[in-house]
Amino acid sequence: MFDRFRSFLESLAGNGTDKIAADDPRIAVMALCIQVMEADGEILDSERRKVRMMIKEHYGLDDAALDALIAAGETAESEAIDFFRFTSEIKRHFSEEQRIDLIGMLWEIVYSDGKRSEMEDHVIWRIADLLGVSGRDRVLKRQEAAAKLDVAEETAQQEE
Repeated sequence: MFDRFRSFLESLAGNGTDKIAADDPRIAVMALCIQVMEADGEILDSERRKVRMMIKEHYGLDDAALDALIAAGETAESEAIDFFRFTSEIKRHFSEEQRIDLIGMLWEIVYSDGKRSEMEDHVIWRIADLLGVSGRDRVLKRQEAAAKLDVAEETAQQEE
């Protein structure tokens, strides 16, 4: 009984489930999503909506927890000098299949604006490489994302 009351009081004070632990691997995922959104030099509303929808659905978050995760990801991303910090965290916590699925999510962010750029290709190539995702799996996930979102693949320089 006391624990439930304490949880209720913490939620009123803003110390409840909307807090994200500093070592939560979801922060690394969010930071990579942000870096992919920024890759072409422009963050569009369609990209923001796609990230919010995917992360909320994937992790089963309410709006407050989602906002907290986004804020933590933005802070982590702004302090990072490269992808390694995030990819090493993800490699420690995610299976190979989960890492491949993450690459698919990143491609969906790229295609959420209807096109992909050479810079977006490069960012995802680098992230996939650091995550240990093969070139074959990276390309398959790109093709799946393009087909899912009904986007033409020839919008960026081909990498194969």
